[in-house]
Amino acid sequence: MAVLVTGGAGYIGSHTVIQLLNSGEEVIIVDDLSNSSIKVLDRIEELSCKKPKFYKVNILNEEKFEEIFKENKIESIIHFAGFKAVGESVEKPLAYYTNNLISTLIILNIMKKYQINNFVFSSSATVYGDPKSCPILENFPLSTTNPYGTTKLMIENMLKDICNADKKLNVAILRYFNPVGAHESGRIGEEPNGIPNNLMPYITKVAIGKLEILSIFGNDYPTHDGTGVRDYIHVEDLANGHLKALDKIRTNSGLVIYNLGTGKGYSVLDMVKAFSKACGKNIPYKIVKRRAGDIAMCYADSSKARKELGWEAKYDLDRMCEDSWRWQKNNPNGYEN
Repeated sequence: MAVLVTGGAGYIGSHTVIQLLNSGEEVIIVDDLSNSSIKVLDRIEELSCKKPKFYKVNILNEEKFEEIFKENKIESIIHFAGFKAVGESVEKPLAYYTNNLISTLIILNIMKKYQINNFVFSSSATVYGDPKSCPILENFPLSTTNPYGTTKLMIENMLKDICNADKKLNVAILRYFNPVGAHESGRIGEEPNGIPNNLMPYITKVAIGKLEILSIFGNDYPTHDGTGVRDYIHVEDLANGHLKALDKIRTNSGLVIYNLGTGKGYSVLDMVKAFSKACGKNIPYKIVKRRAGDIAMCYADSSKARKELGWEAKYDLDRMCEDSWRWQKNNPNGYEN
């Protein structure tokens, strides 16, 4: 019986697939490669010494997607696939609602048809909107400040309703904070298409000389240095959280919800300083106006995951920056080297 991983060639998905393979799981990757590279599959095989089955399929193509279920015995699904940039979602809300919501509905309908009951959903801290205080607990009020976050919250609500109606379903909603870092080998890491939307890949592109200067969106937030504060978590810690969540739902857990973060908040300027230390060079930056949909501060209380999953983030900020730099330095052109 296999674990199907949608978006498994992507940044978080690829790191999770390696850990799944190393733990003895049979893995099937579904990815349309719209924001990832086919070469990731070779790196996954190189690092795990195992070759997962791969389908290049867009989930919105329901007929082709369902063929995967006809051809394989699937026991669980980890759902990463989806559009994920906050700023882009403000500019292209219809694309985000269409892609993220419909693809998830297609998966859930096929799960019902093929009697698959285990589902891990990649949610986000954006469902907490602009929190009144930090650290953030899972029972905090939910709201959103951008269409990307709204799609995540809408899917969470769908999952809650579906689980209420079908007690056989076991669903883990993982609200994670800001993934950074890369595999310690330097062989896989974050390589978004075009101009990066997230801070760390933007910093690494400036450090390697692919981009001239880092734009920092606002320095007038109510934080210790005026720039936005976030909870940055190493992608390997995040991947491990998915394995722990999979173990949990296999015990017939019903619906469970967990924050995955370090519990520490770092500002944009803190990140620039830490990365400068890791790469041994200054990162030039400029302050520009705030970005639509951004908030001042967001960091997690992950004590529930520690108590119920036995999960805890291991890697600190220095390690996150060192691994990110190793990946970028060894792969200046990403997977096209």
